Amino acid sequence: MPLLQVRDVPEDLYERLSQIAEQENRSITQETIVLLRKALNYKESRISRRKRILSEIRNDIIIDSNRFPDPAVLIREDRER
Repeated sequence: MPLLQVRDVPEDLYERLSQIAEQENRSITQETIVLLRKALNYKESRISRRKRILSEIRNDIIIDSNRFPDPAVLIREDRER
């Protein structure tokens, strides 16, 4: 994924962005992407977005999945705390 770095952002703009991100329960990066998409009228249909995300998930390769602990054991340990 490309990296975008913005320098010399005015402090008041950064503070406002930070406040909005907190209100929306997003990171500053996530909120910046949302606002840029809105500003650029970027629209991706829900279906195409879901297909893209599912494709990304399918393409993620889990290496050595046999080393993961048994979920039942983890749940039992958590309940016993």
